[in-house]
Amino acid sequence: MASSYLTSPTSESSQPPVSPTALGRGLAALRIFMGVVLFANGIAKLTGVRNIELGWYRGFLIVRNEARNILSFEVNERGGTGTRVPFLKEIVNDIILANWDTFQWLVTFTELGIGALLILGLVTRGAALVGLLFQLFLALVYMSSNRWMFEQPHEYVPLIILALVPSGYYWGLDGPLLRNRPSLRRWPF
Repeated sequence: MASSYLTSPTSESSQPPVSPTALGRGLAALRIFMGVVLFANGIAKLTGVRNIELGWYRGFLIVRNEARNILSFEVNERGGTGTRVPFLKEIVNDIILANWDTFQWLVTFTELGIGALLILGLVTRGAALVGLLFQLFLALVYMSSNRWMFEQPHEYVPLIILALVPSGYYWGLDGPLLRNRPSLRRWPF
């Protein structure tokens, strides 16, 4: 016997293909995971600790000076000439790298702030949009090396979903905040 989620749209069953509760919890798990990823990257930049060892898992995160070096290499040296994206080389060299003492902290606190908001489930779609813009800038940097569609999709694809679909109602502060304030039940919550 087929379960209710396999029924055709023309059947008399009025049940949705996926439980709204299950979908909400799944989005909350995705939101929290992305928050942890961004927050961990911010912590690495804040403390300078790049290596992670959790039991069998070993990995590394990018610290501030490495972020600067990666940005400089991708824009100026990759492929012998650097980026061919119009105006990107000028923006990166004349604004970002020239003022790296400020931008390194802007990057650090952006990752920490977006990560914390996503973990807490507060202003989730707004936080996800800022995170998405942050990640799409990196995709633009990588675009000149023909890697952009394959570089970091695990970071920007979930952020697209989280920017479009409310995910702070389950296991987040958006739910309790908006429960008594119907006027706020719109984007960026």
